[in-house]
Amino acid sequence: MTSLTGIALDDWLSQNHSLIYRGHKVRYWCAGVGEPLLLIHGFPSGSWDWHYLWQSLAERYRVIAVDMLGFGFSDKPPRYAYSLLDQADLLQTVLQQLGVGDYHVLAHDYGDSVAQELLAREQSTPYCRLRSVCFLNGGLFPETHHPVRMQKLLMSPLGFLLGRLYRRENLAQAFGKIFGPATKPSEQELDGFWRMLAYNQGPRVMHRLIHYIAERRVQRDRWLAAMQCNRVPMRVIDGAVDPVSGAHMVARYRELIAEPDTVLLEGIGHYPQVEAPEQVLAHYLAFRQACTPAAIDEPVKKPA
Repeated sequence: MTSLTGIALDDWLSQNHSLIYRGHKVRYWCAGVGEPLLLIHGFPSGSWDWHYLWQSLAERYRVIAVDMLGFGFSDKPPRYAYSLLDQADLLQTVLQQLGVGDYHVLAHDYGDSVAQELLAREQSTPYCRLRSVCFLNGGLFPETHHPVRMQKLLMSPLGFLLGRLYRRENLAQAFGKIFGPATKPSEQELDGFWRMLAYNQGPRVMHRLIHYIAERRVQRDRWLAAMQCNRVPMRVIDGAVDPVSGAHMVARYRELIAEPDTVLLEGIGHYPQVEAPEQVLAHYLAFRQACTPAAIDEPVKKPA
């Protein structure tokens, strides 16, 4: 599927660090030197999603990835009030503890929404300045998000029961529908996705995490205003055939964002960093090369 050398999940785990956030253990990863780059994972997986890109990015930047609460190998408290805003608090806490000032973001799926919240806070967070944002497939606009059957069931009154019954075969079936036709996940990749989800009884909190879909609707106008009025360079790199947030989401982005910077990856689905990491890397590096200090300081035109 890819010529980039990924990282085996056990090797990935051996490199983790941890901190305590609101009484819960959170795992995170750091590598490289240079400008800090925060990688924000999606639902329902974790930071290992970035393993194909990790080494190449670490050769250029100080990369940081966090398994947010309820995800991956961090704690998954069963009664926690999970929210996108709280996850943004968590990431800012990690950055602050690592002594990060200016930073960049590369986000995917659920992580896109957390990145939107960080963007909305950008002007009010003096100790930590966001310098660029690159979004991979995600529900940037609620009106374009097409939830899969699993997500719809999790949002239903029986969502808690689905979590208790959720198995690896359910994950494989769901991922088979959202990946591109020629870039389906391998059994090894599915094993890794499942280990991230199943760790610490992850399926039991999926019905709580899924509230992010409703939270997106609440925050939609605030986040859109931040995207339209901010001075932070943005790019979307999107798998075009993703049924959840593919080409149709990019079309809406182009309607709402002035001078939109978008890249469509033909034949690629919802996980471009796994399905086509070489393409994502090339397009991301080109984006960063264009993000010179002069470009960052130049105000972005507001849409009419």
